[in-house]
Amino acid sequence: MTREQYILATQQNNLPKAENAHLYPVGIYGWRKRCLYFFVLLLLVTMIVNLAMTIWILKVMNFTVDGMGNLRVTKKGIRLEGISEFLLPLYVKEIHSRKDSPLVLQSDRNVTVNARNHMGQLTGQLTVGADAVEAQCKRFEVRASEDGRVLFSADEDEITIGAEKLKVTGTEGAVFGHSVETPHIRAEPSQDLRLESPTRSLIMEAPRGVQVRAAAGDFKATCRKELHLQSTEGEIFLNADTIRLGNLPTGSFSSSPSSPNPRQTVYELCACPNGKLYLSPAGVGSTCQFSSSICLWN
Repeated sequence: MTREQYILATQQNNLPKAENAHLYPVGIYGWRKRCLYFFVLLLLVTMIVNLAMTIWILKVMNFTVDGMGNLRVTKKGIRLEGISEFLLPLYVKEIHSRKDSPLVLQSDRNVTVNARNHMGQLTGQLTVGADAVEAQCKRFEVRASEDGRVLFSADEDEITIGAEKLKVTGTEGAVFGHSVETPHIRAEPSQDLRLESPTRSLIMEAPRGVQVRAAAGDFKATCRKELHLQSTEGEIFLNADTIRLGNLPTGSFSSSPSSPNPRQTVYELCACPNGKLYLSPAGVGSTCQFSSSICLWN
């Protein structure tokens, strides 16, 4: 021990002690201690409740390492199983269903599918409603599932039907407001083909000819007024074994007294200057000049 330490120790022992010295305990006592324990206990209970609620939510929502509930996060994207409801718009690149189940889009009102470009402008829209199905786009196409052939296409200029057969099953048939251009019109087997214009004219035109043929039946042309057969540059050719003209007027023939056989059984076809035809009994010479009065009667 050094001299300085000895002097300090001696001086401390010789100091007088205070008679009225106050002693203060160190620590938390009384109501402060009880409050501290209460807050610690309340914090512990809150932590236990939070932990229990978290475990319950994880159990109810079926949280796993792959996703949540019916939602699974895979390498290719997000997979939803079962029925899913979307309350806000859904933006996706592709939507696929499982290989063994169809894809169903259901809504209480309308189902609308929009397509936009990189600038956010609407380029196509498909709306399925309670009253109609509307498609708004520059071109609408329906393709075959096997070879991708266009079955139906529509744009602002034309409508194209690429199916092998167009079948109209309505009782009133098909109504066209304007001209119809087609290379072939055919009825079903054992069915009649009827082209009708109830209140106006029916016109069939073709620059290289119009052919009407009945392979196993009759061809009839009936009209109320006049039937015109006109050829501006060619001729009218009737080719048949027998050509019959019914309801033709018959001209009168006056035989001479010296004729040995006044009764005639052969008729000849005569034409009037206005183009009308009539039958006249044939004689030795032409009898059309003797019965020209029939042209004046008609």
